[in-house]
Formats: sequence, C-alpha cells, structure tokens
Amino acid sequence: MESWLEKRWARPLYLAFVFCLALGLLQAIKLYLRRQRLLRELRHFPAPPTHWFYGHQKLLQDGKMEKLEEFVEKYPCAFPCWVGPFQAFFYVYDPDYAKTFLSRTGKGLVSLDGPEWFQHRHLVTPAFSFNTLKSYVDVMTQSVNIMLGKWEEICGTRDTGVEVFEHISLMTLDILLKCAFSQETNCQINSNHDTYVKAMFDSSKITFYHLYSFLHHHDIIFKFSPEGHRLQEISEVLQQYAEKVIRDRKKSLKDIKNQDNAQKKNYPDFLDILLSAQAENCDSFSDTDLQSEVNTFILAGHDTTAGGISWLLYHLALNPEHQEKCRDEIRSILGDGSSITWDQLSEMSYTTMCIKESLRLAPPIQSISRELSKPITFPDGHSLPAGITVVLSIWGLHHNPAIWEEPKVFDPLRFSLENSDQRHSYSFLPFSAGPRDCIGQHFAMVELKVAIALILLHFKVTPDPTRPLIFLPQVILKPQNGVHLYLKKLSK
Repeated sequence: MESWLEKRWARPLYLAFVFCLALGLLQAIKLYLRRQRLLRELRHFPAPPTHWFYGHQKLLQDGKMEKLEEFVEKYPCAFPCWVGPFQAFFYVYDPDYAKTFLSRTGKGLVSLDGPEWFQHRHLVTPAFSFNTLKSYVDVMTQSVNIMLGKWEEICGTRDTGVEVFEHISLMTLDILLKCAFSQETNCQINSNHDTYVKAMFDSSKITFYHLYSFLHHHDIIFKFSPEGHRLQEISEVLQQYAEKVIRDRKKSLKDIKNQDNAQKKNYPDFLDILLSAQAENCDSFSDTDLQSEVNTFILAGHDTTAGGISWLLYHLALNPEHQEKCRDEIRSILGDGSSITWDQLSEMSYTTMCIKESLRLAPPIQSISRELSKPITFPDGHSLPAGITVVLSIWGLHHNPAIWEEPKVFDPLRFSLENSDQRHSYSFLPFSAGPRDCIGQHFAMVELKVAIALILLHFKVTPDPTRPLIFLPQVILKPQNGVHLYLKKLSK
C-alpha cells in the first residue's frame, strides 16, 4: 500500500512542516540563549519574586503604585523587571544611578538620537526663551479665566462636586494652542476637540500596554492585535490634527503677508520657529520632521501640565492648611487677581514649594526609558551591557524613603532653600535632567503658577471622600476615574 508521504501532494506539505519545525526550534534556542544572557547580565541585582511565564507583568499592570514603592524600599538603587520570560527592563530610582543614566544617550520611546536630536533641540530652543515666556502670561490668564467662568456657572454660591480634570485638560490645550500655534479655537467652549483629547488619553494607555504586556510586547504581534489597530487609528487622528495646525498656519501667513496684522504679534511662537527652521534647513528638516515636532509638543505640553495642575489642586484640597497659606500669599501679591505680571510669579515662594511637592508626590511623567547604545557603569561599580533597556522610575525616585523622610506626606518645606541644598541634585526630577531635560519646563512652571493663583483666588477646594483619586500608571500619569473635588466660590 502506498505511503501518504509518497503521494505528490504530501511531499511539499511535509517539507513545509519540517521547515517550520526547524524555524520554531531555532527561535526557541534563540529565546533560551537570550534569557540566559539576561540572567547572567543582571545576576548582581536582586529582583522581586517573578512568575515563570508572565514575569512581573501582573504587578505592573494592576496599576498599584504601592507595589512599586515596596520594591523601592526593599531593593536598593535598582531591580530587574521581567516582562515575560525573555524580556527584562532595568528599573533605577537612586540619584547616583539616575545621574549616570541621564548623562548617557540611547534610543528613547519618542525621542530622536544623535546629531538629528541635537539639531532639532537647537532649532526649537528660542521658542522657550524667557522673553517669549513673558508674553505668554496674559494668554494663560485669559484661558484660565474662561475655565473659572465655567466653574462659576456650575457652582453658583454652593459647594458643588465637579470632575475638574476634563476642564483643566481643555484649558491647558487652549493655552498650548494659543501660545505655541497662535490658534484661537474656543476649545473650552465648543466640543470640536473631544475626539483629539480622547485620542491622546487612549494613546498613552495603549502605548503603556504595548510596553508591559508580554504577549503584545513584540511589535509584529502587537501590530495585528485589536490594540495595535486602535493605536494606528489614534496615530491617524493625531497626525491629521498636526497637519491641520500646520496647514492653517501656512494659509494664515499667506493671508497676512502684506497686511498690518503681521506686525501685531511681537514674538515668534513655537510654530513660527519651526517653519523658519524648515525654510532654512529644508534638506535636513522635512515635513515629516515638522509634523513630528508639532505632535510631540502637543502631547508633552498639554497632558503633562493638565495632570500637574489637577494633582496640585487635589493635594491642596487634602491639605487645607497649605491651601490657605498659598491663598494668603497670592492675595498679598496679586490682590484681586485682575492682572498677573511675570515678576509677580517669582514672588510666590510658598506656592512654588507646594507645586514642587505635588510634582514630587505625583510626577506627570512617571518614568523615562532608553535602550543603552553603549555599556554603562554605575558609581557602585555594577555594570550593564549595551542593549539593555533602562527605566528611570521618577515615581520610585520621588517616593524613595532613603531620600525622602515620610515620602507619602505632603510637606512643601522639603523644597525650602535650606532643605533643597542638602539633597542630591538628582533626587527631584519631574522634568528629567541632563542633556535631554524637558525643554518646556519653564513654560510648565509658569502655567502652573498662573493657574493655581487664579483658581485659589476664586475658589476653595475640598476633597470628595467618596471619590478618592486613583492613578493610572501610563506613559503620562492619568486619573482612573477623574479628579473629583468640591468647589466653593469665594467672595471678593
């Protein structure tokens, strides 16, 4: 009787099966050798107990920051974090480790590398000069007052529960569009930007899932997953928005080229500088580069400040004595707040300490990651080879009990001049540090001061005990169920 292998149709199938089996075996050997290499390279660093298949994925995706804080207290300086059996990130949260890491270059999640990054950084730096920032104070004041007007309509004269994160998110988007792109969108009043805001929220959530989900960590698998398809849709929404911003500006420049309106703007905004840079460096600054810079600035400049202002309000609601001290200081400087000047912002010393303490407790960017392009040696002599992904846990650093006494307590005096001078310069990194520090950090601090000053002059904030703030650990820190506060309108 003829064997099935001797049939003409069976032989190609058999050869294909053997070929796939060989490929699978080679891939299994490759993964096994990768795991052995990672175990060997990370053997000097103790790690929390890990599941043989999931690694530490369940711990990271549960969203409980308390678990990370336990690891920070138990494992000095750093620990390996396994995402499945074949991928490990190296978490650091020690100031000396952070300084060594941030002084190095490497492949980041959303950052350029090498000369291209340096060129782009050099081109956009003028957009954040102090002279430019001074001109933004009035614009920020106007946008905050629009939000306060909405709150007054909601609250009247009674204590009213309000989910403030959505309002603050639209307000910071309004400020960014006006300051960086000179766009009057009325986004706080109309709902045309809801799709974009939701897209940014989902983008951060899915990107974090992609990084820390073992089964979807591989780019090819993720690409064909439902989350990968959704991220592609989100990318198109964000891309279209950036294209519209650029297209509208180019059209307006043509419209006002020979009109007096062109003289009314006494400072170049972020997009002016990018368009000028593209005109002068058309070979090395493409339309794709321009759109990427616009998208990055909107994402980084809107979501982070919205979180920073929201967490600050929440912390002041939980600590009314510090809220009152801030309000008294602001009243003594601004009076009724009918106007705010650049110089007045620098006088808000106690308010600034509260801002920094809130950024310590809840840093909007909870971590920074890079793949090492070269081996690195830390101050204690331990080394890592090239190819390892290092994650600087800013949350872990800011809650490290070896640096901060009672790290969960809201204590603005940690940031008095005397106390700050006694701490390691890399203990507090809400805007990162080193050559790749946040280029918009002064813009963010100005916005935080203007917003909190005007809010506290007009409203008293108290917490809603039935709806505590729960953080979602994503690329940018988010509230799981919003930020719910009681607002009470203050009399003049």
